[in-house]
Amino acid sequence: VTPTAPADGARRRGLSRWAAVAASVAAFVGAFPPWNIAAAAWISPVLLLAALRGQRTGPALAMAGVWGMGAATGVTDWLPPAIALYYHQPLALGAALFAAAAFAMGAVDYMAFAYVYARATRDAAPGVALVAGAAWVAAEFGRSRLLTGNPWGLLGYTQVPAVAGDGWLGLRLTQLADVGGVYMVGFVVVVVAAAIVELAFAFVPVLLGSSEAGPDAAARRKNAATEALVAATVLVTAVAYGGRRIDRPPVPSGPAHTVAAVQANLDVGSRWDETLYAANLGRYLELTDAALDRALDGAPDDARVDLVVWPENAVSFFVDREPEYRALIARRIGSRGAALLVGAPRTEGRMEPRFFNSAFLVDPSGEVAAHYDKEHLLPFAEYFPFGADGALRRSFGRVREFTAGDATAALPTPAGRAAIAICNEAMFPRLARRRVADGADFLVNLSADSWIASHEFAEHQFALVSLRAVEHRRYLVRASTSGPSAVVDPLGRIVARTEPFTAGSVRARIEPIDFETFYARWGDLWAWLCVLAAALTLLRPSRNRPEL
Repeated sequence: VTPTAPADGARRRGLSRWAAVAASVAAFVGAFPPWNIAAAAWISPVLLLAALRGQRTGPALAMAGVWGMGAATGVTDWLPPAIALYYHQPLALGAALFAAAAFAMGAVDYMAFAYVYARATRDAAPGVALVAGAAWVAAEFGRSRLLTGNPWGLLGYTQVPAVAGDGWLGLRLTQLADVGGVYMVGFVVVVVAAAIVELAFAFVPVLLGSSEAGPDAAARRKNAATEALVAATVLVTAVAYGGRRIDRPPVPSGPAHTVAAVQANLDVGSRWDETLYAANLGRYLELTDAALDRALDGAPDDARVDLVVWPENAVSFFVDREPEYRALIARRIGSRGAALLVGAPRTEGRMEPRFFNSAFLVDPSGEVAAHYDKEHLLPFAEYFPFGADGALRRSFGRVREFTAGDATAALPTPAGRAAIAICNEAMFPRLARRRVADGADFLVNLSADSWIASHEFAEHQFALVSLRAVEHRRYLVRASTSGPSAVVDPLGRIVARTEPFTAGSVRARIEPIDFETFYARWGDLWAWLCVLAAALTLLRPSRNRPEL
């Protein structure tokens, strides 16, 4: 054996760990749209944890940081060109802004996870699989809440029917969301992955850098078997719970209603051209006529549409100040007994007007019965924090910047009380939870997605939104400018949907539900408990001195 053999072995192990990080990123990206390989979501954390297990602090942080940036790039590769296009700026600026956001709102959180996990495995701490799951949830919860919040690409979303289909395992795991949201789904996946890693390192000693089992091999194998038993218990319990929820869906609290969601797929610029207001309205009315005329499979022949839903900014004139347009809506839609829920801007004040991104409920007579003003605005698009101006400021039509609305109760539509979420609001479950607490019978998401010409974005966004139905056991009606528009049932299954970047509509029966889930009552309690568990792990005295 040459003197350089140990150094060569360490170098090979280091390279193999970095290769595992790269493969983990590839698997993670493959689990999301457009690939939708649900099984890859189970492989990705195994590879990442294998790279981080027992690693010194410095390399662990570096690997997790690279993993976070790689994962963000893979699942959000549409963002740099979208930023450049939206703000009419060079692609380099879009790439720079994306990199800064990905690091601050993604990579840092996974670096924190790596610190906790690497320390726990260096110390051979008991319950390392549960520690890994809790630390992962804490990292995802942190990036979903800190700064403006970044819930994009959370691991649990890979298992929802909108991504994984109605597969046996994914559908059952998805049902955990009514207890712990998307975080509990991801927790199960990571716990199983951590147990697999412990088994691999215990029974394949070469992974530890030795061809011999060593004197503590029996102890390692015993600990690994315990971790596997814990993970199996977690997985079986999760699957059993999901099966029970599927077998016993929530009982409706009232009669069914027929709803229709319309998707015109108009060019984003034309929607804000004042000369095209009438033409754009006419296009939505034409598509709505077709939806109202279409028979609905499995419904009574006389089942009329009670509510038509148009997307965010489907029209860009001020609905409450345009009686002629509302009269036209009443003649075409209201005369057939349907109300309209439509996204449009709203303004208050004359000397210093304020603008709101709103949803209007127009009754069959053409009058505005109620409205909702968007509360959680998108930074640098709908409002400009820190006084940002210049390159990142863009105006559309008569609206330059929106004002956040006040808390609004569920809207009283003919199909029941509707919890409204406009565009990115539906990515944040706590907002839907407030509306459900106000007595909402079903959920509605109005979205303007046509400013990002990416099927990947469209499908990923839809997957995020669809889980709100499971968390609260409510039907979800989604109307998007460019799709998918859809109706999702309380189990997360797709009742009807459109394809992205097409014009069309969906029509389906929904039922009001007043069942209160654990998640609706307690919110992100599970995530907070995981944060606490991860923090307590760090407070426990380390058996090893911190290594850099």
